[in-house]
Amino acid sequence: MTTAAMTAKMREGHGFIAALDQSGGSTPKALRQYGIAEDAWTTEAEMFDLMHAMRARIMTSPAFTGEKVIGAILFEQTMDRMVEGIPTATFLWQKRGVVPFLKIDKGLEAEADGVQLMKPIPGLEALLARAVAAGIFGTKERSVISAANPKGIEAIVAQQVALGHQVIDAGLMPILEPEVTISIPDKAEAEAILRDALIAALDALPQDRQVMLKLSLPTVDNFYLPLVKHPRVLRVVALSGGHARDAANAILARNTGVIASFSRALTEGLSAQQSDTAFNATLAAAIEGIWSASVAG
Repeated sequence: MTTAAMTAKMREGHGFIAALDQSGGSTPKALRQYGIAEDAWTTEAEMFDLMHAMRARIMTSPAFTGEKVIGAILFEQTMDRMVEGIPTATFLWQKRGVVPFLKIDKGLEAEADGVQLMKPIPGLEALLARAVAAGIFGTKERSVISAANPKGIEAIVAQQVALGHQVIDAGLMPILEPEVTISIPDKAEAEAILRDALIAALDALPQDRQVMLKLSLPTVDNFYLPLVKHPRVLRVVALSGGHARDAANAILARNTGVIASFSRALTEGLSAQQSDTAFNATLAAAIEGIWSASVAG
């Protein structure tokens, strides 16, 4: 029943997905943006303790509920930790009504053919089994497209779909994330190649299989509408990709059926130095803006 309820929430929920999955490489930057300098820790363990405290502060804020935040993507260490004495995924679903996802990719290979494929994921089967046991609903896996190169983009899609099958076999919902870098000069051309490759791959999926997609905000409004409407797609979500939150919200609001899955844009303006009142008010305003853009279509 829990999986069915989570699936229904993702299919029908009016809201967005919070990306709280910064990992080792991006954690220092995220902490700096939160007002915590690198001299605040001496070990990696201390760094991740500070990061978890930030995430827990977000998740326990009165504004962070399933009314507007329908899902949250977690880093592996976050899944393994507690929030208010409760395992994180359990806290999110039972106390907040927020569907938990897990970031499973382990970084990117060097660029080839204009793309960066995912690195191998050691111990994937065991990780997916742990995720199921922890009450995780789905996974997220990211690769990057930096040029309108058909060979590279087709390789990206093939790798994403192959991993998606492994995730589905484990009983989880995959969010495939072939991110197109927003600053490249041929972004629109790359998006066209990607959309065609995704449609072909989705058409080939068995009827009993669905995936989610996490895509960069498109150059042309509603360009991904065929993916939104595809029967093999549970939901299409968008990353902010480097856009400031207001700019990302403005683009998102023009794309029917696409909801946000923002990371940095969600935490923009939050600070460790804020009082709880100021922190909660800032987060509530961010959630309201992202939610409004997500349901605008």
